[in-house]
Amino acid sequence: MQSEPKPGAILFACTMNAVRSPMAAALLRHLSRGVYVESAGVRAGELDPLAVAAMEEIGLEIAKHRPRRFEDLEDGSFDLVITLSPEAQHKAVEMTRTAATRVEYWPTMDPTAVDGSREQRLTAYRAVRDQLMERLKGRFLAPKAGDT
Repeated sequence: MQSEPKPGAILFACTMNAVRSPMAAALLRHLSRGVYVESAGVRAGELDPLAVAAMEEIGLEIAKHRPRRFEDLEDGSFDLVITLSPEAQHKAVEMTRTAATRVEYWPTMDPTAVDGSREQRLTAYRAVRDQLMERLKGRFLAPKAGDT
């Protein structure tokens, strides 16, 4: 992995573009400057208020995000598509079949499936946010000198 170039344009994709992919896109924008980052879904849903709340807790704002589908993207040329749900994985593979685009599947829990109190549900969103942050750091941030 060390020899492959850092992608300049990355698309995060999930089922509805309402929770996981907008969270991942906002996190990567925060972590890595100079990379073009977008998100999309197989279907466009409604932005989830608990996703907004979980991101606000760490100082990132996604409230203005408007969910969209793959077909709604103005520019479909990405170096890397990271899919976060099985549906998005199938769509991305189909979409990139004739393109020189890498597709990575990062299975990520759908926190909307968690029942319970608002706090219990928000805990699931935080877990997804934190899992994505760790995965992004591991994938895109270069190790510091002296790290092994």
